[in-house]
Amino acid sequence: MTAPRTVHVVMPGDVDDPAVPSGGNTYDRRLCGGLVAAGWVVGEVAVAGSWPHPGTAARAELAGALAALPARALVLLDGLVACAVPEILAAEAGRLRLVVLVHAPLGAESGLDAAATADLEDRERRALRAAAAVLVTSAWGGRWLVDHHRLPETRVHVAPPGVDPAPLAPGTDGASRLLCVASVTHRKGHDVLVEALARLSGLAWTCECVGALSRDPGYVAGVRRLIGAYRLGGRVRLAGPRTAAKLAATYAAADLVVLASRAETYGMVVTEALARGIPVLATGVDGVPEALGRGGDGGLPGTLVPPGDPAALAVALRAWLTDPRLRDRLRAAARDRRATLAGWEVTSRAVSGVLAAVGT
Repeated sequence: MTAPRTVHVVMPGDVDDPAVPSGGNTYDRRLCGGLVAAGWVVGEVAVAGSWPHPGTAARAELAGALAALPARALVLLDGLVACAVPEILAAEAGRLRLVVLVHAPLGAESGLDAAATADLEDRERRALRAAAAVLVTSAWGGRWLVDHHRLPETRVHVAPPGVDPAPLAPGTDGASRLLCVASVTHRKGHDVLVEALARLSGLAWTCECVGALSRDPGYVAGVRRLIGAYRLGGRVRLAGPRTAAKLAATYAAADLVVLASRAETYGMVVTEALARGIPVLATGVDGVPEALGRGGDGGLPGTLVPPGDPAALAVALRAWLTDPRLRDRLRAAARDRRATLAGWEVTSRAVSGVLAAVGT
């Protein structure tokens, strides 16, 4: 009888914190469950800290956790943790078999000055070069890592997020209930969304923004000031994070999902909307076009606009709100695309294959 394969999965300490839900945390949690279902023994290591800017205690905790693992142990590390501390990975690379899962390249983060970006890119590059293999969530992300860090293509593997089947969303009136699901950070572009909505004050709509409010308090305060300055307080709501049944109910009431991201390696909210037959209006940035995809007849199940462009976003929103035929076409395409979405078992199978190859 073949002994079960073992992998140790290193994740941020807030992986299960409902106050700060994220696509990366969801991916990590679903992947651990999927690997167990695929026959792996999974040892979880959740490391507290302000990743990717850990303090001394967080660094020591991670170094100690890795040092305690037996020689030749197979370790899968969330890139938010791993890419922050290349010196810790380098110290263990000869003893452990390290695989890094990059949810979003640190160097592609928005809103940083040149020095901060260069530092993150340097740390990420050194960390990934210490790994035996690198996993990334989109083909765009894979190309970015290969190009920016000069990694061998054979070491970079794509495992897109899965999505759970969901009932079709009945929506509200078919047009006016807008929903944005994203942590309120510069990367997600809520300021751009508010600027666009301010140009549509004469139309009927409301917009609920669901997502963590604690990751960048200064940015949140700025978005609140924008909402107040445009007198949109009764129409744009920063609702905070929601998960499970509450998030499902929020999706069920939505007519259109809007994502104004400045950067987005994949965009799990896109497929979560499409799983419910909800069209998506998003920026055509990075991996978002991959997530949006097309229906079986080639129809686009939503609209893509340039990032950081409130005027373009406003034009697309106006078209949605005023053109019933456009709405019907996009809804039909979204329902068509819904039938083609892959589940989390496909993600787990892809990751399992990479781990098995490294662990051999």
